[in-house]
Amino acid sequence: MEYSADDITAARSLQIATSVFASMATFWIYDYACSLHEEWSFLLRSHWSKVKCLYIVTRYLPFILLTEKLYINFTPNVNPGKCRVFDVVDSGLGIVSAVCSECFFVLRTYALWNNNRILLVAMLVIIPSIVGASMGIAFTTNAPAVFATSAIPGIVGCYQSSTSFRLFIPFLLLSAFELGLLMLTLIRAIQNWKTDPSRLFVVLVKHNIFYYTCGFLANIFTSMLLQYSYHTMLYDFQFIILAILATRMHRNLWRMSMNRHSQNSGTLAGIPMLDMSPLDSTA
Repeated sequence: MEYSADDITAARSLQIATSVFASMATFWIYDYACSLHEEWSFLLRSHWSKVKCLYIVTRYLPFILLTEKLYINFTPNVNPGKCRVFDVVDSGLGIVSAVCSECFFVLRTYALWNNNRILLVAMLVIIPSIVGASMGIAFTTNAPAVFATSAIPGIVGCYQSSTSFRLFIPFLLLSAFELGLLMLTLIRAIQNWKTDPSRLFVVLVKHNIFYYTCGFLANIFTSMLLQYSYHTMLYDFQFIILAILATRMHRNLWRMSMNRHSQNSGTLAGIPMLDMSPLDSTA
């Protein structure tokens, strides 16, 4: 039996997506196993706070995302209606994961600007606006969308058979937001580089620049591939990698804060995340 070029392309995208999701799950488990001692040291020794709760959500939400994606991509003869439900859930969880990851670096940018109230008000307006617009677009686009399975036997999983340019908008909004935060970080780094050369300040700036650059480039790349299952694959890949980066950088900052708990310096004294000092410290 002969298959059309569209059937072959769709089947190839499903195979690639299945392999990528399996690789992501392996990488997430490997990362967790390698950082298990540091992970539990942080969870057991740091104070309970809003930031610690944010860390737990950011760290373990990818586990739910990956479990859902592996179920869909490895279940034969999956119902397209079930695919639609899982895709809507996946969109919601992905947006929540992205927001949690971004919040770490919004707090850091806010701290670098000495808890500037104007910046705080701007963030409180911009973030809910982006989240609301992204969720609205994702749900109104994916809920009525038609999902299909491969016409080629032996190919598991499902994909959205029709695409919409509207899916590009959330990535565009997030890219603009991250580019703005990157500019704020660079401006503050230039202003304070000579007056506050502490290692913690340098680490904060480097972390922010690296994270925002990765997020910006990932958004641009993801928005270019919206067909078949590539969109969902890159969507989840981006948010899982950003979650890993955010939590790893947070633990690194906590470790440095623990080592220098008695030496808080000017700019860093106001960091909202320095309530994560170790329970057994005597500062």
